[in-house]
Amino acid sequence: MSKYGIVAIAGRPNVGKSTLMNYLVGFKVSATANKPQTTRHNIRGILTEQDYQLVFMDTPGIHRSAKSLLNKTINLQAVAALEEVDAVIMMVEAERWLDEDSLVLERLQHLTCPVFLVANKVDRIKQKSALLAWLQEVAAKREFKAIFPLSATKGINTEALKQALVAVLPAGEWAYPEDEVTDQSTRFICGELIREQLMIYLHQELPYSTAVELEKFETRPELTEIHATIWVSRDNQKGIIIGHKGETLKRIGSSARIALENLLERKVLLRLWVRVEENWENSPRHLQALGISSTSG
Repeated sequence: MSKYGIVAIAGRPNVGKSTLMNYLVGFKVSATANKPQTTRHNIRGILTEQDYQLVFMDTPGIHRSAKSLLNKTINLQAVAALEEVDAVIMMVEAERWLDEDSLVLERLQHLTCPVFLVANKVDRIKQKSALLAWLQEVAAKREFKAIFPLSATKGINTEALKQALVAVLPAGEWAYPEDEVTDQSTRFICGELIREQLMIYLHQELPYSTAVELEKFETRPELTEIHATIWVSRDNQKGIIIGHKGETLKRIGSSARIALENLLERKVLLRLWVRVEENWENSPRHLQALGISSTSG
């Protein structure tokens, strides 16, 4: 009998939710950068093995400081994703419980489905006895189905987590073809890979007021041609992205092209433009154009 279920991965920003989903699925379906707000959509990664299909939903990080329409919408999407799933992974950083982790826990209180706690980044912990004491303290915060100390980058304890999730899956027909790894289009993933390079290169220089919109995606026999616009809120942000004599934009474009070629397994011609639209993060029209719905709430 086949099993099918949806598992939401919830947590504050920057605890490794996308990294875990990509590792479990075995394919890079969600952008990963060591920065908050890397994920802006509820992205689904699909793992099909033997007699089960597990659909992971990588949710945007839940955070308190949601001032712009963009951040409020991201929070609403993250919370809405927790309804009607078969299980939830609450992800935290090992030995680091913050105020925003408590906020995530609040959002999970009403759920009746199994909630698993994952303490990520255990490969960085030197004193395992201190980790054990910390896990016991965290275990008292609510009734978790099980607790898994793991490393999403190194794959430590990920197999045990996967088997525990499969055990709680209901019987059911698969919703996706066996060879599908995500519900997102290739075009969407390409846009996310470009945005990931922006975050990697710009570090703390640029607030998260950038977005990437693909304007052309044309597959020709010899290559795929992609044109993308990088949207920013202010002129000085445009200058930061372009850099001295266009050097920063060239580096971002070069790294993004390599990532795109690895994804598409073919040659890519990438052209990037930087455009300013003041306060785009508060524009419902602009968020909708970027596929970030602002209609709920």
